[in-house]
Amino acid sequence: MKLNLPNKLTLLRVFLIPVCMFFIVYPVFGQIVSPIIASVVFILTAFTDMLDGKIARKYNLITNFGKFLDPLADKLLIFGSLLAVIYSADGMPCAFVNVLFWGTFVIFLRELAVTSMRLVVSNGAKIVIAASWLGKIKTVTQMISTVCMILEPMICKNLFNTYFIGSYVTFGIAVIMTVWSGINYFIAYWPHLNPNK
Repeated sequence: MKLNLPNKLTLLRVFLIPVCMFFIVYPVFGQIVSPIIASVVFILTAFTDMLDGKIARKYNLITNFGKFLDPLADKLLIFGSLLAVIYSADGMPCAFVNVLFWGTFVIFLRELAVTSMRLVVSNGAKIVIAASWLGKIKTVTQMISTVCMILEPMICKNLFNTYFIGSYVTFGIAVIMTVWSGINYFIAYWPHLNPNK
């Protein structure tokens, strides 16, 4: 199967996700270097998300393969990274781990609900649900908070003792934007979810 450049970038993103997760969970290069590597891989992976979409739209290289894999890769990046952060949360305050656990559940729930709604509406009502500006902001806030949660434990352990203020604030904003954008999607497309059909 011959892949165009956007699809190659999307596939690269899928392959980089477990690499990022590995360096979050297993600090093989120490408690300072490994989080830095994980954050660099995460940022690079997130950058390919923006890049492949721009190239696909600019050069009309949109394919069904890309429509399937691109949103899946986005969700795998966030889901995988959050799970890795939860798994390796030994150095984090217990209160924040609880916030992280339940906030991650909310993010999972929203993403699964909106994805299911997209599938039903696109197949039933033949309507393509484009990404809204709220959805894009949601994605950016999730990515910023994930990078913060990867790096802040390393900074706290090695430079000074804090209460993970950056992680609290950025993750809180990410969860708020996740819920807000999800509600926005459901308000806009709920009329197309007919319970009698």
